[in-house]
Amino acid sequence: MMIDPISVTAKPSNDLSYFDPIISNLYEPSFEFNSSSGKKSLIPNLDTDCSVWNRACSEEILRIAMNPENVKWIKSVRGRIHENPELAFEEFETSMLIRRELDRMEIGYKFPLAKTGIRAMIGTGGPPFVALRADMDALPIQELVEWEHKSKNDGKMHACGHDVHVAMLIGAAKILKAREKHLEGTVILLFQPAEEAGNGAKRMIEDGALVDVEAIFAVHVSHQLPTGVVGSRTGPLLAGCGFFRAVITGKQGQAAKPHQSVDPIFAASAAVISLQGIVSREVNPLDSQVVSVTFFNSGDDLDVIPDRVEFGGTLRAFSNASFYQLVKRIEEVIVDQARVFKCSATVDFFKDADTIYPPMVNDDHLYEHLKKVSTHLTGPKNFQVVQPVMGSEDFSFYSEVIPAAFYYIGIMNDTLGSVHSAHSPHFMIDEDVLPVGAATHAAIAERYLNDQAL
Repeated sequence: MMIDPISVTAKPSNDLSYFDPIISNLYEPSFEFNSSSGKKSLIPNLDTDCSVWNRACSEEILRIAMNPENVKWIKSVRGRIHENPELAFEEFETSMLIRRELDRMEIGYKFPLAKTGIRAMIGTGGPPFVALRADMDALPIQELVEWEHKSKNDGKMHACGHDVHVAMLIGAAKILKAREKHLEGTVILLFQPAEEAGNGAKRMIEDGALVDVEAIFAVHVSHQLPTGVVGSRTGPLLAGCGFFRAVITGKQGQAAKPHQSVDPIFAASAAVISLQGIVSREVNPLDSQVVSVTFFNSGDDLDVIPDRVEFGGTLRAFSNASFYQLVKRIEEVIVDQARVFKCSATVDFFKDADTIYPPMVNDDHLYEHLKKVSTHLTGPKNFQVVQPVMGSEDFSFYSEVIPAAFYYIGIMNDTLGSVHSAHSPHFMIDEDVLPVGAATHAAIAERYLNDQAL
């Protein structure tokens, strides 16, 4: 995932005291009474009527998630995935691990979608349908964190938390399966390949991932929120992202005789400067956009004016209208500036190479739903409204088809060293987030179905 830092209010990063009531006594949970032995069973009573949601429903979800055996299991799942990172559309072992866990839980699924992806199903098999998505792919990064589950694949690392996302969704599957009789519809679990480099979401959609689905949610870990704290916002959350490469062509000549050449460096330099005027002089200051030139190549001959110059960079915007207006103006500025200096120009936006990501805009109603569920589950202090960022995520492709909501869950813990940003070789997470994320996923889905039934 391409993501920039988010702005939040600082809190102690290793303070999990807000979960003490949950962990210590789980709100005095009810237990099944075994008449033959005269003892209380350690299996929680799941008979609470949740057709109308109440506090006991949230407590039961947390109780399952925080069960020590479940916590041990979900950490082991994450550890196995982390040890064997696989790049985009190569997630064969990861996909097999997921399917084995689904088989053990007797959860049905369709495979493959998008080469390695999975579409699992829990519930009645009928409407309404709500989806939860996790991405599976790793990054071409050498891990520099020394721990028991360090990557065994040289040059590959789960440096963006996708192993955590998968583990939390598998954990949510276990909770939802245990509470399947309470589901007033069907939960679809999407395990998606190639978020980082291949627009796996587009391939999943093409292969039927969203058939019958009316709403979808996804989570991403954040090193800027304390462990277990959920953050999101309504409306634009992540920017649309694209890239461009321009070629300006002139006429080669000796540097000592510039009048005998047509200088593409002069034209390209003017174009780069003019590009900065698009955002600074054509865009409403309240509509955040970015145009950044990130490379410029004209060769290395110190005594020759070249016949061509290549340069390019990235563009970002928070709405499709703004994004495609940037595309239009970038091409116009480069072509017209080249013409001023007697050069010609072409601009490539890689439209056929899966490098354009639309903005991620949270649906207002789904945002309010996840906020409500999160605050009821772990308390209002553990939900934060975050600022939009210029990072991008291919989950946005789902949001173009159906209502969608994307949220963060914190992993920041100074004591453990869980403070490094995504895509860092030092990236690591506080694993205490795993049961919290699983419970949040499960509660969002179950309560959505119940609300729709009402």
